Amino acid sequence: MRHYFLLVVTGTLLVDVTVGMYWPPVWWSMVVLGPLFALGFADYFQKKHTVLRNFPVLGHFRFWFEAIRSEINQYFVESDTDGVPFNREQRSSVYQRSKGALDTLPFGTRQDVYAVGYEWVHHSLRPCEVGSGGLRVRVGGPDCARPYTASILNVSAMSFGALSCNAIMALNRGAHLGNFAHNTGEGGLSHHHLQGGDIIWQIGTGYFGCRTPDGRFDEGAFAGKARRDEVKMIEIKLSQGAKPGHGGILPAAKVSKEIAAIRMVPAGQDVISPPAHSAFSTPFELMGYIARLRDLCGGKPVGFKLCVGNKREMLAICKAMRQTGVTPDFITVDGAEGGTGAAPVEFSNHIGRPLFDGLVIVHNALVGFSLRRDIRLFVSGKVTTGFDVVKRLALGADVCYSARAMMMALGCIQALRCNTNHCPTGIATQDPQLIEGLDPNDKAVRVQQYHAELMTSVSEIVGAMGLDHVSQLRPWHIHRRISDTEVRNYSDIFHYVRDGELLGGDPPNDFAHAMRCASPDTFEPVGV
Repeated sequence: MRHYFLLVVTGTLLVDVTVGMYWPPVWWSMVVLGPLFALGFADYFQKKHTVLRNFPVLGHFRFWFEAIRSEINQYFVESDTDGVPFNREQRSSVYQRSKGALDTLPFGTRQDVYAVGYEWVHHSLRPCEVGSGGLRVRVGGPDCARPYTASILNVSAMSFGALSCNAIMALNRGAHLGNFAHNTGEGGLSHHHLQGGDIIWQIGTGYFGCRTPDGRFDEGAFAGKARRDEVKMIEIKLSQGAKPGHGGILPAAKVSKEIAAIRMVPAGQDVISPPAHSAFSTPFELMGYIARLRDLCGGKPVGFKLCVGNKREMLAICKAMRQTGVTPDFITVDGAEGGTGAAPVEFSNHIGRPLFDGLVIVHNALVGFSLRRDIRLFVSGKVTTGFDVVKRLALGADVCYSARAMMMALGCIQALRCNTNHCPTGIATQDPQLIEGLDPNDKAVRVQQYHAELMTSVSEIVGAMGLDHVSQLRPWHIHRRISDTEVRNYSDIFHYVRDGELLGGDPPNDFAHAMRCASPDTFEPVGV
């Protein structure tokens, strides 16, 4: 649409000039068309609004309709089941913070504080101040030679291919400006990622960027890239919350020659990752793979990502850690509510454990095996506000990822066309004309501003609670209304085990069966 605008303007002017030579009244049409052309040129050359840049003049209708809808719904919050990833309150928070706009509210809370599900934290009459050091976490266990100090909020895994080159550059430049990390997603490490920001390189089942011609893991290709200074950590992707047990999907329309070269796959064909890794198949082998990657990358932190399914599988991994002495430096827990650019509907809706349930299982497993001290927990899945971060850290996480909120900071309008290659904002597309409308430098500043504002929100919430570091957050700090007359904190809602409690012969009842069925030799159940 962007380039068609110039053709329409040029054609209209030629017609007006030609016809006007013989019929002067036609010149009056410019009284109407002139202001529209001027508006279109202003849209075409500005860099703040990608929709207007890609769709001159017509793009204003989108903003007008959005403004009308906002006025009508300004005192109402939509349900998360309205067909979009975030409700209106969450979207507005991201947009305002990324643009540095006023994000305070008049007339107090818009939440029904007596509704079942309402959550809050208790404040203190002696608030504290949280310094910048209280918002970062050291990642690196005893076998890690080059630990990394991570921000408590980072860009979640989104691959080049699912996202455009300009979107990837904007995210990485934003990470550089804000001193936080950018996860590559499983699509490989490209030059678009190398814009100065810290990189977490994710290795998926397709081994994109470090694979042999037959699709197996290539140690040489991996080592050459993993030792780059920009790469700070390595994340092995076991499963993804939006489609656990299913490989990643990149439609053929998005597989350009450049993306095919980076992923080492044929161009113009659907790219579907295998559901499981070929480099390992048991918990013992997973530990060996972690140790091997840590050696190949020069001692940087290595961890893995999973959406928790069977509890016994996590316990089997912990047993392998204890018996081999090898531990990951971090584990990322993805919830079933996590997002994706393309997934089968049934997988998104009915497979995988929600984040909080999975987080508590992984945290308990590590604590129960006395492994938690040296292993950091990352989480992803609908992280938007400061309270979202505080709640996840209180329930057991150390670090959060955010994907969709970062996309909205880039200008995503949730058109839900990510899998069609027709994203109007140039974010989730490989169409050169749509990509051109997204200015990486402008959007990088928005990503950085969103991160900075969210960190301010987190520090203010934690300080209001009377704490001076996020590591002091605990499950009992988060309160939830269970019924009209009952309130519980999360230490009452979830069972948290004691350190080393799973090492004895009498595990808690909710772990007993899974412990009997878990073996470090296999991910399959034993003794059933």
